[in-house]
Amino acid sequence: MQSQQSNTPAQPLVSFIIAYYDVGPQLLCECIDSILALSLRPSEREIIVIDDGSTQSPLPQLQQYADQIVYLRQRNAGLSAARNRGLQMATGQYLQFVDADDYLIKSPYEYCLDTVRRQQPDILMFDFTTGENEPAGVFTTDDPTSGAEYMSHSNIHAMACGYLFKLSILGQLRFTPGIYHEDEEFTPQLLLRAERVLSTDAKAYFYRQRPHSITTERNVRKMLKRLNDTKQVIYRLDRMADTLPPDERRAMQRRVAQLTMDYIYNIIVQTQNAHYLNRRLTELRSKGLFPLPDRDYTLKYKWFRRLTNNSVGLSLLMKALPRFAKER
Repeated sequence: MQSQQSNTPAQPLVSFIIAYYDVGPQLLCECIDSILALSLRPSEREIIVIDDGSTQSPLPQLQQYADQIVYLRQRNAGLSAARNRGLQMATGQYLQFVDADDYLIKSPYEYCLDTVRRQQPDILMFDFTTGENEPAGVFTTDDPTSGAEYMSHSNIHAMACGYLFKLSILGQLRFTPGIYHEDEEFTPQLLLRAERVLSTDAKAYFYRQRPHSITTERNVRKMLKRLNDTKQVIYRLDRMADTLPPDERRAMQRRVAQLTMDYIYNIIVQTQNAHYLNRRLTELRSKGLFPLPDRDYTLKYKWFRRLTNNSVGLSLLMKALPRFAKER
């Protein structure tokens, strides 16, 4: 008796989700080309481009990729909504976010792909670079650990594009629409869902720093929205921590403390306004988030905590940090 061959297509190894909005078709094509240059067979990759209502559709320039990508155009709703739409469509075993003006770096990303093939982690964390030259050398990977264990002992980078993760751990987790710093809320929750996490020093992602990107826009209204959105993310993660098992709670509390430190730092550097700072510190105090918890997370954290714990230290930070940030 002959066995019947299934017509069901094989599951791709990786779904690449590219959110696009007004960065220019040339950069988008460069991003797609970096994925197509990888050793993945067509059946092993799924490239999903979500056009978030860009001023001018890049579709004419994407005709060359007609058989290799899935393109969807939606009404402008922001990065979170575009990524969430991509998550709805993705079918790969692993998911990879790529911003349309960035690209993957072939050699180190091939190392990442080989690692997930061999070890099948829930999450592989990799590094990024802002340099034009492709990193060379031998890459290393740490021993596997759980997401909670990793977060309890290490700072994490928030950028969701730095994580290659299994679709199966995502569950109902999505990005919060309409906010800046959506990665800050998404990434720690993603890590806590992972039982097996690997971290590599491979610089596999090129991050393009643009003068008018979301993270560098200096407009006052947008600056205040960024600060307020960060504050609301901190509050939501702090409330979530209270509902978690002990190991996960400790991990999330560390992340909340780190975000709170960064929030205070950004208030000082971006507003340079002592009155605004004092109002925000009073608000944090009412939520039990200030003074910062007395923990030996990092040397930087310990010193920042000490300085923000008294008026003299705060005055010193108000004078020194804006100057230091400007010199950098």
